[in-house]
Amino acid sequence: MAAPHRVTLTPGARRALEAASRLFYERGIHAVGVDLIAAEAGVTKKTLYDRFGSKEQLVVEYLAARDERWRAFLAERLAAAGEGRAERVLTVFDASRDWTAEHSARGCGMVNAHAEISDPRHPAHAVITGQKAWMLALFTELSGDGRVGRALMLLHEGALVAHGLGVFPDALDTAREQARSLLTRADLTRSDLS
Repeated sequence: MAAPHRVTLTPGARRALEAASRLFYERGIHAVGVDLIAAEAGVTKKTLYDRFGSKEQLVVEYLAARDERWRAFLAERLAAAGEGRAERVLTVFDASRDWTAEHSARGCGMVNAHAEISDPRHPAHAVITGQKAWMLALFTELSGDGRVGRALMLLHEGALVAHGLGVFPDALDTAREQARSLLTRADLTRSDLS
């Protein structure tokens, strides 16, 4: 799957992207028009189209930037984690809990975007599915087992959805404990599980 086209951000484009990112996450992609984004960013609609070409490209930039921030946040956490497989897996759940507290009160931005953009021909679709494929690959790599990686991914994604919907409090902590149990059953060294 080819990486989506990205644009070079001028100061005005950066303001537009910041406004769009906030509005898309808070209100939904389809509910936010370019007029509102331009007004919130203090740019003209013409400037917005000159920089991004379309609302669809603005959505690509929003999701790609969010994914980049998440990956950098997680990389920093994993760099500080120990070497044990289980500890590194559980670090992902801890990082997700902390990320959602600061950046995702309404749940996973990718899941929310996919609820609105399910057409694989939409340029943002590749960003959404690419981020989830990356997470699956990460869980598989960290656990060293494809079956366990898939189970961890299901726990993680289910917790993100439960958090976003407010189904019950502490969804990511609950998923972390289930992941710990799974890792113990998969015999990823009990001494790893701290």
